[in-house]
Amino acid sequence: MHLSRALDRIEASPTTAMTDRATALRAGGRDVIALSVGEPDFATPGHVIGAAKRALDAGETRYTPVAGTPELREAAAEHFARDLGITADPAHVIATAGGKQAIFEAFAATLDAGDEVIVPCPWWVSYPQMVRFCGGRVVRLETHARDGFRFDPRDLLPLVSSRTRWLVLNSPGNPTGAVYPAAMLEGVADVLRAHPGILVLSDDIYAPLIYTGQPHATLAAIAPDLADRVLTVSGVSKSHAMTGFRIGVATGPAWLVQAMAQLQSNSSGNACAVSQAAAVAAFAGPQDFLADWRVVLRRRRDLVTGRLNAIPGLSCRPPEGAFYALVDATPIMDRFAGDDGNLALHLLENGVAVVAASAFGGRDGFRLSFAADEATLAEALDRIEGALA
Repeated sequence: MHLSRALDRIEASPTTAMTDRATALRAGGRDVIALSVGEPDFATPGHVIGAAKRALDAGETRYTPVAGTPELREAAAEHFARDLGITADPAHVIATAGGKQAIFEAFAATLDAGDEVIVPCPWWVSYPQMVRFCGGRVVRLETHARDGFRFDPRDLLPLVSSRTRWLVLNSPGNPTGAVYPAAMLEGVADVLRAHPGILVLSDDIYAPLIYTGQPHATLAAIAPDLADRVLTVSGVSKSHAMTGFRIGVATGPAWLVQAMAQLQSNSSGNACAVSQAAAVAAFAGPQDFLADWRVVLRRRRDLVTGRLNAIPGLSCRPPEGAFYALVDATPIMDRFAGDDGNLALHLLENGVAVVAASAFGGRDGFRLSFAADEATLAEALDRIEGALA
């Protein structure tokens, strides 16, 4: 059978592939702890569940406007203002089936063959796949643990060309947990002002999950003069434990949001009506539980990084946000023929599912999620230590 050339340029998400593999092993009777996917183990807040139930009881099960219900777009605009410091017109907000769809639509609506997208590396697995599917070329912006996985804005200059269409920013980052301070973003803004043709994708999906004690910084708020070319993506999946509801939101210039809606109208149509009602409650309802969640996640982070750094051959910089630890295993890679995919498979055979760093554009290590309870994490770390002893 013939498949499109576009499909031939991408591969299945390594994170979901490893999670599916762990699920299959467990179905076959194997004891496997899956730390391969970014899914909070917290219960979805009760007021969100209640809103979904009320929507069902009220018969809100029909089509909605393609870009989202007026109520959700207004609630999302309030979220962007309250939590990210961005003044957003509800008319310039789009609701999508998860943040991933918003990013894909933005690239699909703007990229032509040969266009370039600068992506800090290590990166979330789907950024380069989406760019390649749309015919674009990924330009790596290398970052390192010694610098907190941040880049110097001056590092952008040699990467910019006449074909540069997008710069991707992800803070807090997946898989690194890196948080971009305001001063860094101000430097990025200075570079962008000299290159008016570059759009910016600011993926802020993990913004509520920062452990530094500092307020979240995002480009559209830091440099409002650039807001007409910044698309900011957010959602409820990570912050409100609503991964299965599949709701993302994005705000940006009117021309881009309209183009994304045009694409969405011919692909998926509107996001789930009941999920949209739940997302309104998530954005507009109580947010105080997030402080408690951050305390729990920080405690898990400290447990995981402390244990990992005590295992010979492994090192891990404590992430400043999100719920992932990116582990460097360089000293022991000769045991796995220099292939961190082999390392990940070895750990899977010993009962822990993680994702090789190479899946994120990195090397010689793995990423694990600490969005699991402490007892589960402790057992997983025991298995990792035993597997590498």
